[in-house]
Amino acid sequence: MNNYTNQLYQSLMVGDYAGEGDLIQLITDEEDDSLQHPEDYSKEIPILSVRNTVLFPGVVIPITVGRQRSIRLVKKAQKGNKLIGVCAQVNPQNDDPSWEDIYHVGTLAKIIKMIVLPDGNTTIIIQGKKRFKISQTLTEDPYFTAKVEFLDENFPENNKKIQALEESLKEAAAKILHLNPEIPREAQVALDNIDNTAFLTHFLSSNINAPVDSKQKLLEINDGVERATLLLEFMMKDIQMLELKSEIHKKVHTDIDQQQRDYFLRQQMKVLQTELGEEGPEKEVEELRLRGSKKKWPKEVAKHFEKELDKILRINPSAAEYPIALNYAETLVELPWSEYTEDNFDLKRAKAILDRDHHGLDKVKERIIEYLAVLKLKKDLKGPILCLYGPPGVGKTSLGKSVATALGRKYIRMSLGGVHDEAEIRGHRKTYVGAMPGKIIQNMKKVKFSNPVYVLDEIDKLSSDFRGDPSSAFLEVLDPEQNSTFVDNYLEVEYDLSKVLFIATANSLDNIQPALRDRMEVIEVTGYTLEEKIEIAKKHLVPKQRKEHGLKGKDISFDRAALVKIIEDYTRESGVRSLERAIGKVVRNVAKSIAMEEEYSKKITPQLVRKILGGEIFDKEFYQDNSVAGVVTGLAWTSVGGEILFVETSLSKGKGKLTLSGQLGEVMKESAMTALSYLKSKAEKLGIDERVFDHYDLHIHVPAGAVPKDGPSAGITMLTAMASIYTQRKVKSRVAMTGEITLRGKVMPVGGIKEKILAAKRAGIKDIILCQSNKRDIEEIDHEYIKGVEFHFVDKVEEVLGIALMKTKVEDAMVFKFPEVTQNSASVN
Repeated sequence: MNNYTNQLYQSLMVGDYAGEGDLIQLITDEEDDSLQHPEDYSKEIPILSVRNTVLFPGVVIPITVGRQRSIRLVKKAQKGNKLIGVCAQVNPQNDDPSWEDIYHVGTLAKIIKMIVLPDGNTTIIIQGKKRFKISQTLTEDPYFTAKVEFLDENFPENNKKIQALEESLKEAAAKILHLNPEIPREAQVALDNIDNTAFLTHFLSSNINAPVDSKQKLLEINDGVERATLLLEFMMKDIQMLELKSEIHKKVHTDIDQQQRDYFLRQQMKVLQTELGEEGPEKEVEELRLRGSKKKWPKEVAKHFEKELDKILRINPSAAEYPIALNYAETLVELPWSEYTEDNFDLKRAKAILDRDHHGLDKVKERIIEYLAVLKLKKDLKGPILCLYGPPGVGKTSLGKSVATALGRKYIRMSLGGVHDEAEIRGHRKTYVGAMPGKIIQNMKKVKFSNPVYVLDEIDKLSSDFRGDPSSAFLEVLDPEQNSTFVDNYLEVEYDLSKVLFIATANSLDNIQPALRDRMEVIEVTGYTLEEKIEIAKKHLVPKQRKEHGLKGKDISFDRAALVKIIEDYTRESGVRSLERAIGKVVRNVAKSIAMEEEYSKKITPQLVRKILGGEIFDKEFYQDNSVAGVVTGLAWTSVGGEILFVETSLSKGKGKLTLSGQLGEVMKESAMTALSYLKSKAEKLGIDERVFDHYDLHIHVPAGAVPKDGPSAGITMLTAMASIYTQRKVKSRVAMTGEITLRGKVMPVGGIKEKILAAKRAGIKDIILCQSNKRDIEEIDHEYIKGVEFHFVDKVEEVLGIALMKTKVEDAMVFKFPEVTQNSASVN
């Protein structure tokens, strides 16, 4: 009853809402003769479900209907006998209820008036007639219909208990009217005019301050005494609540302390400032203070925040400092300080997700599962700093998203390529024009949780200039012992990054600052073999390209041989990026044929691949040519994976000059000079006439002259090429090598072994010469990757030459034209 308003009907929300807070008109039995003849009602009636109210017999309420099913019901009933059944919804938020979602005891109602509103909604005014119970549901479409049984009222006549209950109900209602000043005084007149106990209970039940389920309980009770007793109990609870509110209200008004007087003074100041056009910042500050009170942040931050708010109150809103201070306070309150997503500790599910999204990459997956396992046992663990390095296109960046999915965390990706300003990491100080937090804090603010998976993409592409060194700024971010107290220049307070799982990606470790690299756990992500690329294409690339180009599985399928041809003849990479582009080109060709309604082959074969992609781009036979002396196949590592390269040598008459070409770096030039010095010192042992070094010029060339090359890996390759040209012993077919040399003839280990081996397999190499120390790298490689390749592990240069050079008789070799040449010397014309 404390929800009365001054109007009879209000404008209600769309969706069959009944106005619980509306003034309900009284309809007495004398005003409607139809109440006297319930036996005339049909037992099959349409059912209208309403929200937030319960209709009782003898009252009138407005209902706004917005659902199509309800509109059809109302229009049908308006053209007929205007009788409908009204039942309350169990859940008022359900926009499409079924029979299970409505109560099965309701009230028969008559539509008194129907009004179609300008916005398309329909408002009906209905009068409660008779209670009923649904005995059988009939239809749901186009609207609810059901068979019902009408329920009789059980009110004994001239019963003293009934009279006492009636008097108690009226007294309780009068007390509620007295305690609640919001109820219109006319309601008392309406109560005085009711002389029917049954209708009195209906009227009061409609207006008590009780939830829908309580009102429904009253409606379902057949015994009048029981219903009136329960109603009186609800009203007494309402009276107790109103009395308690009244008592608190009086106490507040009689006990105004200093804080309240300050509040009133501030309100007066605000009014004066508004009149003068100088409205203060109190409203905005109070909103921020309220939001700050709900934050779970450290005490130091909370104290700093309150201090900033007090500072804002002392600033004139028209001053330039005001928006800066306000933005700073908003940034503090919007950051997630101790708000974490819950980690999913289902390790089998996490492994399944990682295996589903990425083929291979076993080391990375194993490390993530280890992290989850420890976190599951310990419940609190600092996030590791992982660095995935390897060639482009192998899935380093996308792996971060899979890790976030497996952990159930939010995902952030920050591209570091070309970042050269330290302020982009640490932010600007507030005193600077246009100051803002660094990208680390900005992304944390955006994601709204303190423990996301944070991918730092291309960390090796960071650059530095006069504005600072961003890689040095990352030293604190990526140090597990320091990032719990990370300080952004803009925030000026410590922010905890220790729960963030940082994953950095890089193509090369050489460009990463040593101190920064030391703070990360480096995991090598190597290239894929032919078999792995085929599986990746089948499971990921082909379905992805098919979906992106609007095709279905039945429209196109790739033969295994077709995928092999694309991989071997049209791509040369460690990753699968070029492979995806080539597959996309084939799929686009099919999509064009479908769009133009042309005939096409649904099965992609190697012949069809050549027709679509054109002639082969890469020729494997070119990389197996060692048919002349002085040409040796070497193995190199590049930013796009492993490559094979050729070292070519030639001799011409001269004065022993050494010429190097092919855009070689300083390290490669030094390797060539080291190799030549070694050959000169061991000439007699190797069967080389020492005078050839003084009378012939040596030219060393590494093809692909437009590509810069550097590194120590070509040491034994260059030495073998020189030994081959000086002795005219050809290099064995399908042999490749990699390793560093010393002046003493010792072979040193090099890196990038798996990448180099994959490149050798792509080129058809059968024998690979490596340093003995690189044997440990081979042991870590899956046996399937190295099937068909024989490895030769060496410690000294003599072993390399013994394996690589073909056995040639001295007399069969070409002879140098020197006087007094010994017969044991190999020579050339």
